[in-house]
Amino acid sequence: MWRSAAAVRALRALRGGGAGGAGAPRAASGAAAARLRQRLENELEDIRGAGTWKSERVIASRQGPHLRLAGGGGGIINFCANNYLGLSSHPEVIRAAVEALEKFGAGLSSVRFICGTQSIHKDLEEKIARFHQREDAILYASCFDANAGIFEALLTPEDAVLSDELNHASIIDGIRLCKANKYRYKHMDMQDLEAKLQEAQKYRLRLVATDGAFSMDGDIAPLREICQLAQKYDALVFIDECHATGFLGPNGRGTDELLGVMDKVTIINSTLGKALGGAAGGYTTGPKPLIDLLRQRSRPYLFSNSLPPAVVGCASKALDLLMESNAIAQSMAAKTQRFRSKMTAAGFTISGKDHPICPVMLGDARLASVMAEDMLNRGIYVIGFSYPVVPKGKARIRVQISAVHSDEDIDRCVDAFTEVGRKHGALR
Repeated sequence: MWRSAAAVRALRALRGGGAGGAGAPRAASGAAAARLRQRLENELEDIRGAGTWKSERVIASRQGPHLRLAGGGGGIINFCANNYLGLSSHPEVIRAAVEALEKFGAGLSSVRFICGTQSIHKDLEEKIARFHQREDAILYASCFDANAGIFEALLTPEDAVLSDELNHASIIDGIRLCKANKYRYKHMDMQDLEAKLQEAQKYRLRLVATDGAFSMDGDIAPLREICQLAQKYDALVFIDECHATGFLGPNGRGTDELLGVMDKVTIINSTLGKALGGAAGGYTTGPKPLIDLLRQRSRPYLFSNSLPPAVVGCASKALDLLMESNAIAQSMAAKTQRFRSKMTAAGFTISGKDHPICPVMLGDARLASVMAEDMLNRGIYVIGFSYPVVPKGKARIRVQISAVHSDEDIDRCVDAFTEVGRKHGALR
């Protein structure tokens, strides 16, 4: 027996149910708690009233191009996952996760530097560095943590960081934590970036930080031009590759490979939770002294539990599959082009270019929300995005193409968009 009867009773008591089972939910008492509750309820009502409320649909199947929703909704085609290569439910990836779980356990119950580093963690870090052709890599619980941990550890008040205004929230939050001098340049505007680099010449180190591919707009950073400016003004380049790793570039290494500047980008942060198996985890890869410093000073790394073995196992297998063949990554281009061209022909405005993130621009938050619900009624799972995820007045339905979507899936999605768009006045 794993637990004694006394231990079971103690667990039940901790859960609020005593010996007889689950208890009723308890609310904090007192005037301060009542004021807080009222304030929160008012704020939630404002969100509903603005049409920006985000509901969570419950999936009752594996992640993949076809889903079943809780309550019996089957036959749904999923067009909003970050499952770019279709590896989230790949049999070899699942098998690798199970094998790692059985061999190395459910978790480490520790941070890395105490007793939380297994051989599989080191193996995966080495594999990530080899994939990106960098010196070393360090694992985090998520790329959000990787972004939260790098700027504070690397930059001081003697330094400057220059960030694209539409960078991911995790980059923005990570930069807020550091004490460097902060510059924000207009989205992909090289003239403005150059002006900011000129202003920042008085500082010891200059770091240009950008998403490689921007997740809300599907556009790709002009890395060639960024790297040219960085070289001109003696700056370093950092890119977040969460929406590029695995499928952009000839071998899926990302935007730096796509644009031929792998030797010009100093630091890459990316995720294991999208194309590379879809479970969880993030990483930084770059110069070995930088990675060594992060192991000593990066707070999310030092104070977070190690990645669970099952997550490590599936990510490692996903990288194996990618490095063995680029066929899956290369299949994305034709599928993406099929969707973009058909939607444009139907009369929709699709943001970005040549990226499987295909934002259908609608402008109005309510329209995006209502159309997304109507699409689900037609068997197409998409989500409307509105403020604060995107700027006010730029609501959209973000469609994401996966390597495992068939041509029939894509055509059915376009047909549903056309029908729903006409119904709600988005098309004439």
